Amino acid sequence: MFDIVLSVEKEASAFATLRLRSFYRQFDGEVPDEYYEFIAGKLTHERLIALFPEQWKSACRETVRLELGSAGSNTVIDPMLDKIRESSDDRVILVGGPPCQAYSLVGRSRNRGIASYVASKDHRHFLYREYIRILQRLRPVAFVMENVKGILSAKVDGESIFPKVLSDLRAAGGKHDSYRIFPLVTGAKAGTKEHLIQAEMHGIPQCRHRVILFGIRADVADGLGDTLFENALDTASNRPSVGDVLRGMPPLRSGLSKTADGAETWKTVVVEAFKEAAEAAFVEECHVLDGVAARLVELAAELEASSEVLPRSSGAFSAIQHNALAAWLIDPRLTFLPNHESRGHMSADLARYAFASTFSSLHGASPKASDYPEGLAPNHKNWKSGKFKDRFRVQTWNDPSSTVTSHISKDGHYFIHPDPLQCRSLTVREAARLQTFPDNYLFQGNRTEQYVQVGNAVPPLLANKIAEVVSRTLVSAFDALNSVTDLRLFAA
Repeated sequence: MFDIVLSVEKEASAFATLRLRSFYRQFDGEVPDEYYEFIAGKLTHERLIALFPEQWKSACRETVRLELGSAGSNTVIDPMLDKIRESSDDRVILVGGPPCQAYSLVGRSRNRGIASYVASKDHRHFLYREYIRILQRLRPVAFVMENVKGILSAKVDGESIFPKVLSDLRAAGGKHDSYRIFPLVTGAKAGTKEHLIQAEMHGIPQCRHRVILFGIRADVADGLGDTLFENALDTASNRPSVGDVLRGMPPLRSGLSKTADGAETWKTVVVEAFKEAAEAAFVEECHVLDGVAARLVELAAELEASSEVLPRSSGAFSAIQHNALAAWLIDPRLTFLPNHESRGHMSADLARYAFASTFSSLHGASPKASDYPEGLAPNHKNWKSGKFKDRFRVQTWNDPSSTVTSHISKDGHYFIHPDPLQCRSLTVREAARLQTFPDNYLFQGNRTEQYVQVGNAVPPLLANKIAEVVSRTLVSAFDALNSVTDLRLFAA
């Protein structure tokens, strides 16, 4: 469907992951056993690339570590763009997502707390212009640009930024209407929200709402008619859930931070955390909390009586209940499940995790701040303000997860595992499954960096579905122009 000729990333660990995946793709479906041995830790990275030097050279040519828009970056990237344009026979597509910190709701909230903050002087509001610059130089037949939902409401000096972004994209070919921008979903409401994609409506086990713009050069778009709407994203008949992809995974215990970690120490600390949570709930003299407290006492007794303690990591094979997602995520050749290791938590947070996951198991929903007993309230001035009502959030079995963001790298409080006995936040692999990364996709760097990579990504399955829409639409467009229909598209 597509040949990827250039991928650019600035962060070191994310770039290492990107290049490794490029290496994987060079085998075109005939991936050697040595790759799986590498994932299982039986082969070093150096040995792997030494065995397949040509594929590694191809991956190195395709991937570039560079911060677009930084000093000197144009001298590196522009010759590459020119070469791609000259050799692609007018079949190149630009795909990207300009940095979104200034548009995200969290980022804007943080900015409001800075007394000297002036939006018009924040260069991050205008990082999309580097995307425009590349668009102008490459003149692709089409582009796909992704950003956070907050871009729809972001303002600079009282003026909405999104209409300016749309105008700049449309004019990137030298005229005000050089590109036409189309919604990817049929029946989308006209206006800015027609470009808002709700991932859970398209087979992704996660509530992730992102703005995705699909632009087609005007000379090609003119022949489309209603073709795009015939090719638009399909809406799933049912929404996949957290349980569909996580329920069969190897169970793990949490780790302990700020103290020595070990199986028996963990057991002692976590049993005490369950008892502490139960006592705090009983004190409230609330019928709902009494039920949670009783269950916490039962779980504490179960943990205390157990002769075994769960491990902190596991590479064991894991089934998936949802057939379509299983076909996408599972690689039958995989002998080791990578990136599935728990993080450490403070004992005070373990009591909150125990309460939250137990509450969720009984009531099918994560507790709000108002549901917590006073004895488990964190020492946070905004705890009761309503701003942090979901500060500790359980990802419930029967629903899509909340949006997996890079914040998962900080503390994991928004991503508590639904099984109370595991008493922990999600692992990198669990977050990756919610994002629909195939199990054979290996994340490089330390665990914090891996979480950031997962949280910053577009769900690969959603990206694949969008790619199919783009491909079908452009094949139809070129067919209407009496061009070659055997189309190989180049994504830069």
